Amino acid sequence: MQYPLSEKYNTPELMAKIMGPNPVKLAEELLMKHQIPAGATVCDLGSGQGLSSVFMAKEYGFKVYAADLWSDPEQNRRFFEQMGLTEQQITPVKADATTLPFEKDFFDAVVSTDSYNYFGRDPDYLDQKLLAFVKPGGYTYITVPGMKKDCHDNLPAELLLSWTPEQLDYLHDVAYWKNIVGACKGAEVVCVEQMQSNEEVWSDWLMQENEYALGDRKAMEAGGGKYLNFIKIVLRKK
Repeated sequence: MQYPLSEKYNTPELMAKIMGPNPVKLAEELLMKHQIPAGATVCDLGSGQGLSSVFMAKEYGFKVYAADLWSDPEQNRRFFEQMGLTEQQITPVKADATTLPFEKDFFDAVVSTDSYNYFGRDPDYLDQKLLAFVKPGGYTYITVPGMKKDCHDNLPAELLLSWTPEQLDYLHDVAYWKNIVGACKGAEVVCVEQMQSNEEVWSDWLMQENEYALGDRKAMEAGGGKYLNFIKIVLRKK
């Protein structure tokens, strides 16, 4: 597919900040025909070094809270300032996804790009840990890396070149995620479906020279990508 908004961010300096398959392209596909109102307050949950947060603030006009447990909020703040964004447009927050430090009904929407699979595989997570912070009628948009078909009982040798079985347990198929989010009582499941993004977002990541990208190249160069996909999940709070 085409990524007209993401192309603005395709520079060596910005791509060096990504921590996995290109989160900007993933966010662009995830938010196609989105239902988030203009000027909405949005949580970028698992924002990493903040590139997806910058993208949402600049391209969609959201007031973004860049929430991440592992990145440095002060470093992210400097990056946001360098990108021409003010504190009124984007705010870095150090936060654990299981104990979010926000008021009830604070967000119009939550967007999570390539991180939800680390903390959201618990079927109770949405009802017990996340939805309280979303306004009634608000949306949650999620994209996770996945498998075209779960193959944990017979993991392909190509995938094991880069990842252990324990690491691959973070990856599942559409049917798995339908079961997980389908258990949610507080939100309507709008869709759980395979995305088009896979080859393009992986290609951007594998071009990087950090140790994690170099490690992932082994599986992907051996053809491991044919087993993988990205999955889109959209929910609307009741």
